[in-house]
Amino acid sequence: MEFKEYYQTLGVEKTAAADEIKRAYRSLARKFHPDVSKEADASARMAEINEAYAVLSDPEKRAAFDKLSQRRASGQDFQPPPGWDAGFEYSDAGTPGANAEDFSDFFNTLFGRSARARGAGGARAQMRGGDHHAKIIIDLADAYHGAARPISLRAARLDESGHVVTDERTLDVQIPKGVKEGQSIRLRGQGSAGIGGATAGDLYLEIAFESNAAYRIDGRDVTQTVPVAPWEAALGASIEVPTPSGRVEVNVPKGSANGRKLRLKGRGIPGAGSSNSAGDLYLELELTLPPADDEKSLQSYATMKREFASFNPRQHMNDKS
Repeated sequence: MEFKEYYQTLGVEKTAAADEIKRAYRSLARKFHPDVSKEADASARMAEINEAYAVLSDPEKRAAFDKLSQRRASGQDFQPPPGWDAGFEYSDAGTPGANAEDFSDFFNTLFGRSARARGAGGARAQMRGGDHHAKIIIDLADAYHGAARPISLRAARLDESGHVVTDERTLDVQIPKGVKEGQSIRLRGQGSAGIGGATAGDLYLEIAFESNAAYRIDGRDVTQTVPVAPWEAALGASIEVPTPSGRVEVNVPKGSANGRKLRLKGRGIPGAGSSNSAGDLYLELELTLPPADDEKSLQSYATMKREFASFNPRQHMNDKS
């Protein structure tokens, strides 16, 4: 996916104020609007200009884009890092005329979630405060046990000079037991203030899990990698494994191969309420070799080499040739 240089598209500096961005957009629109332009690529250029303006004219999107730009790796094949947008607070008041369906994959990957969230609030009563939306990242253990956590959120706005500034607030949030990734926690009254004494909007916190190489999560099911010694896999063994729900005793069947999965029913993410059952925990065995870093261990490997002289770990490659 190509990284979009929105400031270059509009021909403005990254420090440009809101009125500079608006003037640049209007100037380019007069030049490239398909109804008046004679440029061969007018439609494509106008689409790029509209997309850049939709981001840079919106303080919330612009602040998130600026933060992402700082973390950008070199190269054309760009993928946003996991959780890049965690903690950014978006309101329901979207950019007029911005339609995410008309924009690039880059835009929709970054802002599709906030655009959808904003669209959901458009039909609400005008006097009621708008809803806000943000993504937060929690530990898997919080979904197993529930937790109370302080959550910091950043909301962008324009200051008096038309530059984007960021306000930060911290909320004490109760993470319910059994929450899933993608689920939202609703905090009543934590959105925009109402007008004329009307009620404030709500804040919706979308849940994402902290990246952890030891776990893979699918709904309420969790797959956990468990290292085992070769003799435990070959001979069978009873091992103790720390899991998100606590330590468990597990029997490794004799002759287990690398990658074998052992299912622990009901040991996944707990169910939320009577209508949702707990997921399962799958323990994926990963054969781990002991180090050969002293004379005794080297001799042990030499003995294995002699004892298993007929064993060819690449035999299957020969069979396919």
